[in-house]
Amino acid sequence: MTRIAVLAIAVLLPATAFHAQDTRAENRQIRAVLEGSEEVPSIMTDGRGSFRARISHDGGAIYYELAYDELEGTVTQAHIHIGQKGVNGGIAAFLCSNLGNGPAGTQTCPAPPARITGVIVAANVIGPNAQGVAPGELDEVIRALREGVAYANVHSTLWPGGEIRSQLGHDHDD
Repeated sequence: MTRIAVLAIAVLLPATAFHAQDTRAENRQIRAVLEGSEEVPSIMTDGRGSFRARISHDGGAIYYELAYDELEGTVTQAHIHIGQKGVNGGIAAFLCSNLGNGPAGTQTCPAPPARITGVIVAANVIGPNAQGVAPGELDEVIRALREGVAYANVHSTLWPGGEIRSQLGHDHDD
């Protein structure tokens, strides 16, 4: 092997290792801005929100923070859904609900301006079974987040299908 080839390998290996580490870290941290224009179909609302999440190193939990403000309807519930950009999908996990329809332990959604935090573990995953995610399959929800086929949204009395939304995880359009 020539000195140039050895030097090239020595230079590229650390860069490759750093990039791989960087990608894994990126896949554990999720940040999103929720807007009505991201709903399907788009909603013209003054409502806005943010969603932040961190996937635990062992993949056993998703720690999240959801904030929202200026919704035009009264908040009814918020979820993580499985669905690619521009498509509505089934509920994977509840973030909060005022309808009494979430699994035991689902927190209530406070009136805006609001900021809630929580942890999603396997026991909190309810599906969607019809989309290949069985109850309890947290690993499938994490996979959907990493592949950019999950979204968070906040539902209201005025917009029961969702008033604000954002795609989560990796965006394949970038």
